Amino acid sequence: MMTRENMKMYEEPRIGVFVCDCGSNIAGHLDCADVTEFAKTLPHVVYVKENLYTCSESGIVEIKNAITQENLNRVLVASCSPRTHHPLFASSCAEAGLNPYLFEMVNIRDQCSWVHMGKRDDATRKAKELVKMGVAKAAGLEPQEEIESSLIRKILVVGGGIAGLSAAQALADMDLEVTLVEKSKSFGGLLRSVGMLDTGEAAEDFLSGVISDVESKSNITCHKGATIKSTGGYIGNYEVVIDTAEGEITEAVGAMVVATGAVPLVPEGIFGYGAGGVISLMELENHLKAGTLESTGFKGRRMVFIQCAGARNDEREYCSRICCMTAVKNAMDVKKRYPQADVRVLYRDMQMYGAHKEQMLWDARGLGVRFDVYSPDNPPVVEEGKVSYFQAVTGETLELDADLTVLSTPLTARDDAGTLANMLRVPTDQNGFFLEAHAKLRPLDFAADGLFVAGAGRYPATATESRTQGLGVASRVAAILFKDKLVKSAIVAQIDPGSCVGCLGCLPMCPYEAITFNKEKRVCEINEILCKGCGNCAATCPSHSALLRGYKPEQLLAQIGAL
Repeated sequence: MMTRENMKMYEEPRIGVFVCDCGSNIAGHLDCADVTEFAKTLPHVVYVKENLYTCSESGIVEIKNAITQENLNRVLVASCSPRTHHPLFASSCAEAGLNPYLFEMVNIRDQCSWVHMGKRDDATRKAKELVKMGVAKAAGLEPQEEIESSLIRKILVVGGGIAGLSAAQALADMDLEVTLVEKSKSFGGLLRSVGMLDTGEAAEDFLSGVISDVESKSNITCHKGATIKSTGGYIGNYEVVIDTAEGEITEAVGAMVVATGAVPLVPEGIFGYGAGGVISLMELENHLKAGTLESTGFKGRRMVFIQCAGARNDEREYCSRICCMTAVKNAMDVKKRYPQADVRVLYRDMQMYGAHKEQMLWDARGLGVRFDVYSPDNPPVVEEGKVSYFQAVTGETLELDADLTVLSTPLTARDDAGTLANMLRVPTDQNGFFLEAHAKLRPLDFAADGLFVAGAGRYPATATESRTQGLGVASRVAAILFKDKLVKSAIVAQIDPGSCVGCLGCLPMCPYEAITFNKEKRVCEINEILCKGCGNCAATCPSHSALLRGYKPEQLLAQIGAL
């Protein structure tokens, strides 16, 4: 029996067009009223409406009402970015009884008003062309059925630092099964070397409470001294081989969390490191925690911190974010233990983000910690217990006797991060840190569904930030695994077995390894769960057997023809 949705494929298209002013964001730079009048002249368009804010509650109601009252079987919204608003409009169409895949969106904000500010006529003309192309494509849209699959309510967390522990703890509290894998023999990661947190709490007290809670939970299986050997599968149904002290074990999980952390740079060959009286910031942390500061040769007279040691240079262009805060925290600690000591911080720029950290800087100045700027073109010189640097304010070069020089080095990506990234098929940035799907919209997700990232493995972060990210990842995972079944977008590739010649040209083009070759049938096949709808295979296939749903050649050619 043909459903109402399938019948819409064969009905004469009745398209409703909604043009959004977005306040003055769009209407301030192009003539939305003119675009609206133009849309009325386009083929198959039976209803057009201009809205102040189409994404507002009243704008959504207008779309729903128009679908039912005007018997619309296609909807097009000309507004802002589909990346942020397409799901909202598509789901609203579905609530009104229209298949969500019969919705099309045109971006006249980013592509018209933003890039053509001050050129109102050009922006308006371009908006008309984009709407015309969108209408042409909308007329050829087909209803689709979303893809469903089963779910395994179990999670693998890789890394037993504070981010991984926090994620495991939160997930277990939701009554989900968790497998926690830590490479070293103990949990805690880099936080084990820290004495005091920036909040003033002892790191060991904070960490021990979390570890005890994690190890006491019956639904968390802990593997210390273990590594991930291989992974396979897809969201909801991953298979992982773990190399443990007792041998290899295989786990089936529904999602994976990467929280492998980062490591502090050992500043070999930087500012005289390795000679007496020069240590790294992390080594200072260890000595302050253990109460062995005097063993470094510090006599309570003068300590000099040098910031950005090994960072923000040609080799490592990034700022490690937390070094300034850590140096200020430790400088205050030293000043409190040795009130008569001259404690100085030589810096390029102080990265003290947030009200709490900014207050730390003022508190440090109040204690008597001195801060002097140095130029990267004329950096400090450290040799034989002396630190000399050019003081830009006075125009003089100062030479200081220093009991101890402390180098604030950045956190760097772990050496094995690339191996794990290749195994999971997830990206890393130019510095080796794991790269999230989107810094603003999906900061804890990888581009591949079912894989998540938290903590300093993503980018240098404080203990508080890492714990927050771990809790955030837990909520992202739970949003998937608490569903009865996995439902994903129908916009995926498909291969026609009747015309596929098995040339294998599409296999290396798929970044998600969603294509396999069926040796018996001698054709390539798509795993719809793995497919992300990038269209690489459709663009590559010489026999045109690979197509991307929602972007078939006739739909794209209709847009080109309209233009």
